[in-house]
Amino acid sequence: MRIVVPLKQVPDTNNVRIDPKRGTLIREGVPSIINPEDKNALELALSVKAARGGEVIVISMGPPQAEEALREAVAMGADKAILLTDRAFAGADTLATATTLGTAIRKLGGCQLILCGRQAIDGDTAQVGPQLAENLGVPQVTYVRRLDLEDGVATVERELEDGHEVIQVKLPALFTVTKEANKPRYPHARAIMSCYGPGKLECWSLADVGLSEETVGLNGSPTKVKRTFSPQPKGQGEMLSGTKQEVVKALCRRLRGRSLL
Repeated sequence: MRIVVPLKQVPDTNNVRIDPKRGTLIREGVPSIINPEDKNALELALSVKAARGGEVIVISMGPPQAEEALREAVAMGADKAILLTDRAFAGADTLATATTLGTAIRKLGGCQLILCGRQAIDGDTAQVGPQLAENLGVPQVTYVRRLDLEDGVATVERELEDGHEVIQVKLPALFTVTKEANKPRYPHARAIMSCYGPGKLECWSLADVGLSEETVGLNGSPTKVKRTFSPQPKGQGEMLSGTKQEVVKALCRRLRGRSLL
């Protein structure tokens, strides 16, 4: 079984700042990490591999420094990493990203299972996974927290706001994974050293995937971001102190005073 896990290297949102004049993210000096829920997807893929065999391939579209995220994924246990890097890929929205990833997966010869993180912390769109499934023409289930495989059929448990649902899907299929699915492992020292060995990472350009510049990056993106900004604070907060009963009474008085109760 071949399992593909798309990964994204994202800025650590605890340190993200926005340029007030340009409305863009200030990335200088901000550490980059693997998108957290992509790690959950990778951990699930590694668990499936341990139980049923096969190979796990991680793939990412990004600048050359995204290599570090892929190396970390290999250290965690992935068999191979592919970095899609080309200036033509820059500025891609979710549709152009899914187009590029889908074409790369087809170049690999396809796969039986694609596991994506639910969403990326730098965009929070949760669109790349579903759009990738549509691009590849495979069924999809989002918000998966549990996965079982038997005879080419996946039984998944999907999170809902007020409970969960169980769905059966024939493979090949794509699932987006939530943080509740597992706890990603830490790579051990020997794996960290071996992840830099030959044959662990390949870099593919626009020419390698065989797409035209009109279908990728900014040129292939119908979504245009006009402005990004931080909302201005509406006022100072107020901390209530005292016993639980005193705090509740004080809060109720304030809410009644604003006609909210």
